[in-house]
Amino acid sequence: MGKFTRSWALMKASANILRQDKELMLFPLLAGVASLIVIASFAWPIFSLASHGQAGFEGQRQSPSTLFLLVSFAFYVVQYGVVIFFNVALAAAALIRLGGGNPTLGDGMRAATSKLPNIIGYALIAATVGMILRALQERFGLIGRIVVGMLGFGWTVATFLVVPVLAAQDIGPVDAVKRSASLLKRTWGENLIGNAGIGLAGGILTFCLIFVSAILFFLAASTQSFALMIAVGVAAVIGLVALSLFQTAMHGVYSAALYRYTEEGDPGRGFDVALIESAFRPKN
Repeated sequence: MGKFTRSWALMKASANILRQDKELMLFPLLAGVASLIVIASFAWPIFSLASHGQAGFEGQRQSPSTLFLLVSFAFYVVQYGVVIFFNVALAAAALIRLGGGNPTLGDGMRAATSKLPNIIGYALIAATVGMILRALQERFGLIGRIVVGMLGFGWTVATFLVVPVLAAQDIGPVDAVKRSASLLKRTWGENLIGNAGIGLAGGILTFCLIFVSAILFFLAASTQSFALMIAVGVAAVIGLVALSLFQTAMHGVYSAALYRYTEEGDPGRGFDVALIESAFRPKN
């Protein structure tokens, strides 16, 4: 319960920072737009492979063709790279705010650009792990899928602080993963509970938004006004997108604050240290 209380306080502080620096939500917005561009760019080659029978299976081995695997891996790398780039930019901007500064979109973008080689390296690692886990999940039965799911969850938790590590330190992707795993030993409670809390709060808000939107849509439909139904639908979509951006940005701020606390013993401006200082002690 002590860890839950401290993590909840840290999560609320993250939300308060976002309310002060709403431009931080531009980073996940740009990441979403860039991801759509990546998907659109790879849609044609994947469709071409499928139409020519090269995305299927070879002989009796029931394994995807080599070309299809290469294209899929390239897609994973580019997609991971885009998301990680903007996450690092968000973390860099959040660290500036936690240090008492007033970050801009350009500050985050410049910081991420300066770490581009390390970001690409980590994207290669993440894409490789993702491809391996997916291949194992498709090959094994139910028990194997459960085990693979646990491995995937462990990888996600262990690498949670890789992004702020990349943003704050000039180290390679392998060392960043090691550093994140090391920091996990001190922050596993806040890491898991905080992220679960953010996910739960986001899920509840999403459900409420969908429920209210459905009621408003049916009310609009009862008036037989097509324009009113369209307006309700557009407002619902905008609300869901805004909520998703807020939740993603809050994850970024949360991870930056958690990283800063492990390294400096102070999560930064906007956080009540007294509520979390007993959670763990930073170690050298």
